Amino acid sequence: MVLFIIVLLIVGFIVGAIARLLMPGRDPIGVFGTIVLGIAGSFVGGFLQNLIENHTLTVHSFHAVGLVGSVIGAWVLLLLLRLTGLEGRRRRY
Repeated sequence: MVLFIIVLLIVGFIVGAIARLLMPGRDPIGVFGTIVLGIAGSFVGGFLQNLIENHTLTVHSFHAVGLVGSVIGAWVLLLLLRLTGLEGRRRRY
């Protein structure tokens, strides 16, 4: 179980870092935010894969996908975070 969590964190970091490299501009989310972005991107990628393959929006088939789908999902999630302004911009005083 511990090994699974370590692998999940490492893959999440790699996927999140790739998605951040593909998206131009700076992101003030840090290492922990990059890991969460990669893990959440995997599930968003699975949702998008289900939408493309089956043409349905079902919550019951919520699953993770491979590395490419995870990067695409993380990139889409990062794009949505930027468009909504929820990525946590730091203010200058």
